[in-house]
Amino acid sequence: MDLQTVWFVLVAVLWIGYFVLDGFDLGVGMLLPVIGKDDLRRRVMINSIATVWDGNEVWLLVAGGATFAAFPLWYATMFSGFYLALFLVLVGLILRGVAFEYRGKRDSVRWRANWDKAIVVGSALPALLFGVAFGNLVGGTPIEPLAGTDAANAGNFNFVGTLFTLLNPFSLLMGVMTLTIFMTHGAIFLAVKTSGEVRESARKVALRVGVVAAVVAVATLLWAQAFSGRVAITLPLVLVAAVLWLAALGMTMRGRDGWAFLLSAGTIGLAVTALFVGLFPNVMPSTIDEAYNLTVYNASSQQYTLTVMTIVAVIMTPIVLIYQGWTFWVFRKRLSTSMIPPHPVAGRSDDRFAGAAS
Repeated sequence: MDLQTVWFVLVAVLWIGYFVLDGFDLGVGMLLPVIGKDDLRRRVMINSIATVWDGNEVWLLVAGGATFAAFPLWYATMFSGFYLALFLVLVGLILRGVAFEYRGKRDSVRWRANWDKAIVVGSALPALLFGVAFGNLVGGTPIEPLAGTDAANAGNFNFVGTLFTLLNPFSLLMGVMTLTIFMTHGAIFLAVKTSGEVRESARKVALRVGVVAAVVAVATLLWAQAFSGRVAITLPLVLVAAVLWLAALGMTMRGRDGWAFLLSAGTIGLAVTALFVGLFPNVMPSTIDEAYNLTVYNASSQQYTLTVMTIVAVIMTPIVLIYQGWTFWVFRKRLSTSMIPPHPVAGRSDDRFAGAAS
């Protein structure tokens, strides 16, 4: 396997890690007004992800950095073409992070309610727009060489569409898929991480939203087979993912929350794997002419760069995985409303570590 393929696989793994890990805390954020019927329940929900949400977002940073270093032409074309959509993702992530820190800074119902709205918006925007972006990667985007150049002239590819070009039916359906899957994944995580009324509410929401997510996901992933170059591989992956998702909902009904979360994570992993397998060797197919497709070969860095990156990845990746696994283990205990102080302390970030460390 050449290094271009190796790094394509590694980028796919990073996106799987991000969707599995940050997917559940985006889901928790979106469900704040649904499961959090009062301030105490909302604080339990925020505490459930307080120790991990910022670490989960590191997977996004590494995925972006790996794309920039390994496939600079892919990075440049994608970030220039999807600029407004990715800018809105960034706004959402910033808004959510600020809201987590500031909602407990003042003992005011209105203050906390406004920051709770910011958490919901800041969670929903990335959940929706990441799906839209992947829909355009899978379905193709209008890219072509700049005037006076040809497809072999690396570094001169240009996105010629608009924001409305990106908001096509397939991509919007992909966005709804990621939105509903992350909501369900977040509800299942809450069932794992909490007890009492929050846990029971989370299970009910997981089942209701999970059924909707199943229908949307099957429709989207089957539609994606029309763009896949390896249907013989991707279609079985999609079918197995569907079975795992139904099994996750079944485990939720039986109260086997840990198994439900593992199966939910497996579903996301297989779905993203199917999308990347169907995309390979392309990284950004052109809807104008196949000759303008960006591939792992014409969009990659030089061999020396990929070699150095591979050595660094081999050394650092196990360390990162061990550290993040340790974090989840340390803060593994369930949370309940009885662990949260009845009133937030002004000046502290929502007492968010009081319950998580208990």
